[in-house]
Amino acid sequence: MAKNKKQKSKLKEKLTYKYRLVVLNEDSFEERFSFKLNRLNVFVFGGVFTLLLIGLTAFIMAFTPFREYIPGYSSSALKKQASDLVYKVDSLEQQLTVNDIYIQNIQKVLTGKIEDVTINKDSIIEQMRIEDIDLQPSETDSIFRQEIEREDRFSVFEEATKKTDIVFSSPVKGQISDFYNPKEKHYAIDIAVTKDTPIKAVADGTVIFTGFTADTGFVIILEHPKNFISVYKHNETLHKEQGDLVKSGEVIANAGSTGKLTTGPHLHFELWNDGFPINPINYIDFE
Repeated sequence: MAKNKKQKSKLKEKLTYKYRLVVLNEDSFEERFSFKLNRLNVFVFGGVFTLLLIGLTAFIMAFTPFREYIPGYSSSALKKQASDLVYKVDSLEQQLTVNDIYIQNIQKVLTGKIEDVTINKDSIIEQMRIEDIDLQPSETDSIFRQEIEREDRFSVFEEATKKTDIVFSSPVKGQISDFYNPKEKHYAIDIAVTKDTPIKAVADGTVIFTGFTADTGFVIILEHPKNFISVYKHNETLHKEQGDLVKSGEVIANAGSTGKLTTGPHLHFELWNDGFPINPINYIDFE
């Protein structure tokens, strides 16, 4: 017991033994400052300083951008960019789907397969939004709807003229060789002209298609305000490209007799509105 007390006394004496730390001027040995300390004070201040240093480091790593340099942490900016890219990819996928349907419908117009064709992009988007809704009508209701749709699609457009602020001009002057006849699926008028006769835009618009098909030859399609679309087929040459803006009366092509479905130089002209064919004579004076 006496030995243990003696050891404890020695340890306490070592810890509390005071030392004097003096800072001298190297040249003159003048004392600049001094202070007393012991081992216990050194251990206490050293421990407190170490804990403060650890706490400050942890705070910096947890609440400042420096934490991104620690393995396992990801950048908040990268997370936000990744989230934005996910939304953009989803929007682009939907837009690509709409564009694919739009292009397919334009192709059906060119090839003559125009049953249940929708050219209006807004209509396509609305159709996509309600695809998952089950609205199956009864058989009787389906037959009734088909009859009403057939009347609305052909008779109304053939007999009435829709009110519009657009004034259409004639694409070309000539003799009408074939009239609009929806019963025979001829949704256009054919105007007989001489070869290379200038073909003009019927209204201000944008070229949304130019190309060549085996049946209809060189074709150009314009999109106008109020969801109107004009189609010009069997041309000899085209003067505009897709995306060009055109003015009413501006020459866009020269008449010809290209394609299999032609009997001579003429213009096959179609006019569409809201995805449905309409009789051009109701809107344009060709004489």
